[in-house]
Amino acid sequence: MRISARNQIEGVVKKIEKGEVASTVKIEIAEPTILTSMLTKEAVEDLDLKEGDKVAAVIKATEVLILKE
Repeated sequence: MRISARNQIEGVVKKIEKGEVASTVKIEIAEPTILTSMLTKEAVEDLDLKEGDKVAAVIKATEVLILKE
């Protein structure tokens, strides 16, 4: 599969929390760093995601905001 997005981070699915509509997928990208993504429940099922799967998080955003008080 080819994709134009350049911000791709490989990792392993560590935890999936399924809700009625949305699911949270936690991906370990480097111990102990965890990236959390919110997907629809349908997307998690379509991708057949399971804990332990090797995946790539693809980040395509116009902004990344950082706040420090």
